[in-house]
Amino acid sequence: MRPPLLSVRDLSVHFTGARQAAALSHLNFDVAPGEVLGLLGESGSGKSVTLRTLLRLHPEKRTRISGHITVDGQDVLGLKGRALQAYRGGVVSMVFQEPGLAFDPVYTVGQQIAEFVRAHEAMDATAARQRALQLLDRVQIPQAERRLDAYPHELSGGMRQRAMIALALACRPKLLLADEPTTALDATVQIQILLLLRELQRETGMAVIFVTHDIGAAVEVADRLAVMYAGRIVEDRPVADLLAAPRHPYSAGLLASTVGTQHRGRPLATIAGAPPDLSALPAGCAFAPRCGAALADCRAAVPPLERQGDAALACWHPVRMPAGGAASATLLAPPLLHAKPAGPKC
Repeated sequence: MRPPLLSVRDLSVHFTGARQAAALSHLNFDVAPGEVLGLLGESGSGKSVTLRTLLRLHPEKRTRISGHITVDGQDVLGLKGRALQAYRGGVVSMVFQEPGLAFDPVYTVGQQIAEFVRAHEAMDATAARQRALQLLDRVQIPQAERRLDAYPHELSGGMRQRAMIALALACRPKLLLADEPTTALDATVQIQILLLLRELQRETGMAVIFVTHDIGAAVEVADRLAVMYAGRIVEDRPVADLLAAPRHPYSAGLLASTVGTQHRGRPLATIAGAPPDLSALPAGCAFAPRCGAALADCRAAVPPLERQGDAALACWHPVRMPAGGAASATLLAPPLLHAKPAGPKC
């Protein structure tokens, strides 16, 4: 087996201040070269915090981080100065949920991509501009040469997201972090962006961590799914296995609450209660107060994430169901995702 590109061990992140919050607790996972890992979970489960921690984007004065992050042999938490700058963008890059926050409104898109390239590679302005043009063309922005001199506000939402992807790929990173990259877009443009990300990943061979609330989107792009709850991974399995028979009650609840044709004429299932307060987590399993199968031991101690083969589970009393008893990938992935949509590009 190849060594993992990314290895996260016992990673914990606490935000300090008037109230302390355990945003991540003892996180453990790997990502192999060329693998796509999907992170699923409700808002506040720690998905975006995980990505930002991998890039060291949290303010140091208000964040306490422990554990180990290794990317391509580098100790990420030990990087400083120029080494950290070279790591960001050169080894790991990120596509943000809102591309408007990634671009400076007073510079053109071409200027910003070219400057990013020159910050990481020895390249003159002409060559950097040519690289920027090639990237905009590669992410299928129409009239790329004209858009090169456009300001961010002059592009549509879909074009800005494509330009954000071009910026993230400018220095050929080995790991791409995608933080809900289609949430702010309409359905047709979402499909186009998902297809583009999948195509670029296969073309470049980079690894990807894809954060989303949309299980259908995760099914379309991911090889493996990790379900997060209250700052922990509670289940981590290959996509087909997780969809066929989720073992954690929270995973099962997420799948059951996904809209599909099987729900026609019936009320949609929901998960009772609300996510816990991260500044006052319960003593045992954080999901126990919402879990119909919770017993006394669930409230007494946190279940460890135990690995067996290519699967991992953190639950004292896993769901037992026959294969095919849960929602299938066919029901969860919209058919439109499996064919290139017709019509003009965004």
